[in-house]
Amino acid sequence: MALKHHVTRRLLNLSFLLAVLGSLLFNTNSALAMGNNIVRLPDFTVFSQAVQNGKADSLSGVYVPNVMAFPVVQQPSGNAGYVSTNDNQVTQFAMASQFGNVGLLAHNYLSGKSFSQMAVGQEIRLVYGDGKVEYFIVTEILQYQALQPNSPWSSFRNLDDDTTLSAEQMFKRVYTGDRHLTFQTCIQAEGISSWGRLFVVAVPKTDFSVDELLLGRNR
Repeated sequence: MALKHHVTRRLLNLSFLLAVLGSLLFNTNSALAMGNNIVRLPDFTVFSQAVQNGKADSLSGVYVPNVMAFPVVQQPSGNAGYVSTNDNQVTQFAMASQFGNVGLLAHNYLSGKSFSQMAVGQEIRLVYGDGKVEYFIVTEILQYQALQPNSPWSSFRNLDDDTTLSAEQMFKRVYTGDRHLTFQTCIQAEGISSWGRLFVVAVPKTDFSVDELLLGRNR
């Protein structure tokens, strides 16, 4: 019982952090989509060499062909709400790592505007400090409306099927479970800068065959 209480309390704290992060990922003048802009990226080999830092366990870069090539920065110790304010960077969400997963955060008026350019079936490459590359495939694009945009305990309505999740359920949905990668940024709509949340979820490439991806299989 004590262990169950500890886990529940931990998830409640994490769900609160998710809501706080949501409030950090917007700007009143921001827009989510990039339109049809052509993105010119460096060659992957050149990018990989540029972001390597010699640290084997340190995620140092994310590369999505024709979409993004960003270095990854870490959250300062004890500051789980930190999100980089530098363009052309994304921030690794430390708490996702506690569940064996990768979370990448960005403001939607900076690097986060690239998140909406990804599509199901797209390949993602994570580069580590020692040059190791981990491959993922996008399986889900999730868009939610925050029913109480200014509340840290807001529930979230799925724009695809109209189901509603609590803040705790939302955190568990996108950051726990079998190993995966989640991108998160905010959605601005109806004149409200914190109107919603965008999550792009990807799983290790070896988990799916080409046929399964074409059939739209989710994790």
